[in-house]
Amino acid sequence: MTTSTPTPVPIPSPAHPQRTRVRRATRLAVAFTIACTVSACARLATVDSNALWKIVDIRCVPSQQATGTPGQCTTVNLGKRYVILKDIVGRSQHLLIPTDRITGIESPLILAPHAQDYWVDAWDARRYVEGSVKRTLPDDQLGLEINSQYRRSQNQLHIHIDCMRREVSLALARHANDTPGEWRWETIDGRRYRIMRVTSLDEASNPFRIVARDNEDAEAMAAQTILVTGAGPSADTDGWLILNSGIDVDNGSGSAEGLMDHACRVADAP
Repeated sequence: MTTSTPTPVPIPSPAHPQRTRVRRATRLAVAFTIACTVSACARLATVDSNALWKIVDIRCVPSQQATGTPGQCTTVNLGKRYVILKDIVGRSQHLLIPTDRITGIESPLILAPHAQDYWVDAWDARRYVEGSVKRTLPDDQLGLEINSQYRRSQNQLHIHIDCMRREVSLALARHANDTPGEWRWETIDGRRYRIMRVTSLDEASNPFRIVARDNEDAEAMAAQTILVTGAGPSADTDGWLILNSGIDVDNGSGSAEGLMDHACRVADAP
């Protein structure tokens, strides 16, 4: 899990960066060195990278199986093989975590033929965010996010579920009517993201599968970050926006979590 300090969102730029795949290992190593400051590396080194997995496997699932209660988790879905956990960071942030051992975005298991559609389940779980702030929010003010392997502290796949920063939602509004299935590039917070509008989050439109189309191996996927938010107030009618960047993208990022607001200030608006 990572946290990012919100910064102003500049006016989006339509320029198209070149996604370079040559000498990937060198670029990833350099990017990680730059991204990981001395203090950040020290902090990550002291974190138990299996903490989330231990909560799921030792506390939540056994409790659900034995007593019908989710233990430390908010809910445990044994049939769909995931839990929802309230994160210790933030007012309303929750996490979707598989009950199977899946390390993260780089795992081939998320692309297996019968893999669970975790993004669908995570989107359905946005109600827990709304429950935390005690109000219903438009879908374009809610988001889901997963960090790259190089910008996470936990080695168990987890999707962040929380509010979006208001200024980010406003910047993304220009994509509300984009043709579904086409990538468009934007600069947000000084980082390059490609953005695709989709009309569902399952099967071929599963964000993992979409991003994997041109990131065909585990090494390439390990560098990616994905964020999903409503393309408009009602995703059922407006669709969703998938944002993707990576540390292998010129001026890209391995984490889109900073586009979210773990203080959920949008919930305080009149």
